Amino acid sequence: MDLSAPLPVLLLAFAPAVMWGFTPVIEKRALSDGGTPLQAALTVVVVDSAVYLVALAVFQDDPFSGLTLGTLAVFAAAGAVGTALGRIAIFAGNARVGASISSAVVSARPLFATALAVGFIGEPLSAPTAVGIIVIVVGLGVLSLSRGGDLGGWSGRDLLVPLAAAALFAVGNVARRWGLSTAEATPLEAVAINEFAALVALGTYVAVTGSDRVLGRPRRSYLVFAVSGLITAVALLSMFTALAAPEGRIAVVDPLVATAPLFTVVFSWLWLGNLERVTRGVVAGVVLVVVGAALVTSGPSLLRGLAALGG
Repeated sequence: MDLSAPLPVLLLAFAPAVMWGFTPVIEKRALSDGGTPLQAALTVVVVDSAVYLVALAVFQDDPFSGLTLGTLAVFAAAGAVGTALGRIAIFAGNARVGASISSAVVSARPLFATALAVGFIGEPLSAPTAVGIIVIVVGLGVLSLSRGGDLGGWSGRDLLVPLAAAALFAVGNVARRWGLSTAEATPLEAVAINEFAALVALGTYVAVTGSDRVLGRPRRSYLVFAVSGLITAVALLSMFTALAAPEGRIAVVDPLVATAPLFTVVFSWLWLGNLERVTRGVVAGVVLVVVGAALVTSGPSLLRGLAALGG
């Protein structure tokens, strides 16, 4: 069966979903034990920036030398907005509504990302892909209204926090795809610039507002957030590599990455039983997300199959 992109691209886009399905669960534990969203965001970006610095030194000769200021600016802006602000929002959402619900709402970003990609960089959008995105978003909506999530309870207003993260991540992903389409930067260079810019932005924010929300937290929380940073480093590089491929369209890559709630729900059920609730509504939402992801990845073959039936 023909897929909407080559299998390696689909796997590169799917791998971050598994990894980012797991990280909110361990982060929820750390946040519940005294960690803070700003501490989490800064720790993660410090760790993955260090990983990319080492990787550049080992795997690339004279990195960044062939990049124009415009390309540098695109990835730096994506890091400052889509990564720095987006991560603060997603960690805050995790702390408020729980890992399963926050992950689901954040994964509504295909709606934002695809609209931006189609409107500003002219990416094509097939009918099955569009239907798949809609089904994914509906599934995520069911998840968010499933009476699951944090056992302490939350209000509808709290969903605006992870929804803001979704919009920020979408803007960042479209900017990254546009920057990678210039073919000036390698995926490793692009993700390194992205994370360095996020580190500068977060470091500046902490310097201006004070370090109370970063320092003096439980030691275990720093370790958990550092592990999350290592996982994020691998996930980001995988996503950037998928976006850098000629077939790595936003409408394919981003919805696949957005299936992370499938895994977050399972991991939450296994390890967050005393902090979060998994209901029938959560299960129904997961099924819808799976169906939406299947529509996105098999779009072209579905069109050909319908044409064959009609002919």
